[in-house]
Amino acid sequence: MPRNTDASGGAPPRIRAARSRDLEAIRSIYNEAVRTTTATFDTVPRTRREQRVWYSAHEGRYPVLVVEAEHRVVGWASLSAWSDRRAYQDTAELSVYVASAHRGHGFGKALMVGILEAGCRRGLRTVLARVADGNPASRGLHLKVGFVPVGVMHRVGKKFGRLLDVELLEFHWEPEPGPRH
Repeated sequence: MPRNTDASGGAPPRIRAARSRDLEAIRSIYNEAVRTTTATFDTVPRTRREQRVWYSAHEGRYPVLVVEAEHRVVGWASLSAWSDRRAYQDTAELSVYVASAHRGHGFGKALMVGILEAGCRRGLRTVLARVADGNPASRGLHLKVGFVPVGVMHRVGKKFGRLLDVELLEFHWEPEPGPRH
């Protein structure tokens, strides 16, 4: 669990399943990342309607978690379908976002661990993550929780006037039998 960032002894941070009432906080955190980081390649902030559609796509197999600190949502994580093709049904993509004022306090790692546990309980076997170059903190966090690099897609995104490489990482709950090809 992340360390308590409230020096006055406020409520300790907690991770829980997201609820519809959390959508505005999730949207605010995400839109901050859209405007200021390469953590997402979205370039236009998400609307309330788009956020509701996104959330409805996560019912059932694809969980969304939030972390609360000081009685408010300061970060979130989700697993999303990697592809709509049936052969990928046990593979998901990870997203983790923490409000800038709350980064560096362990919330991202706690969310990652929690969302991976939730994905395992739902029968997912593989989780993929994409990390844009210039984000060593995110890459390091993924490696700490057990993701392994798969490869780099070169110059696949353009944001803030720069062409960016994206590293693909993967996480497996069970090793596949036999040699990897």
